[in-house]
Amino acid sequence: MRKLKLQVQMSVDGFVSTGPNDEQQWVTWAWEEIGPDVLALADSADTILIGRKLAIDYIPYWESVYTNPEDAMYEVSKRVVNHKKVVFTKTLEKSEWNNTEIATGDLVEEVNKLKAQEGKDIIVYGGSSFAAALVQAGLIDEFYLFINPVALGHGDSIFSSLSAFKQLQLKDTTVYNSGIVLMCYELKS
Repeated sequence: MRKLKLQVQMSVDGFVSTGPNDEQQWVTWAWEEIGPDVLALADSADTILIGRKLAIDYIPYWESVYTNPEDAMYEVSKRVVNHKKVVFTKTLEKSEWNNTEIATGDLVEEVNKLKAQEGKDIIVYGGSSFAAALVQAGLIDEFYLFINPVALGHGDSIFSSLSAFKQLQLKDTTVYNSGIVLMCYELKS
């Protein structure tokens, strides 16, 4: 069975964004250092799950970057554009983007169907409320948390909607010169 991997950049105080107008410039400043690990993680998957709210800007942004091979984020755009994408939504009836399917059914059922399919692993990048719903439902198999050396003081958290204690098992840690720490956890059974 394929694993569902969550990759997220967060602040030391556990926030993944500071609200709807956050450009998250605080997460891109060390790209040269963390980029190879982000790309390796993307290469371990062939499917991206994404919530509708994020997809509306996220997919067109990466399609735009993909048109410019000189862009510093071109390698990321290749993965996003070429991976199959599944957008979870209650409002869209059809995909507006290439290589993208729409999922409108029960979250747990839809994700478990995808996990049961043949292929590489599945990765989710967000948005924050969608990732929180996946965490709450116990659907994330591996958490790749890039902890940035910044405190935001407020914002969205992927763990704020937990209704029950979730035990995680640390698998690996990478400390970067920039102060970012990548912590990889599995959901403990």
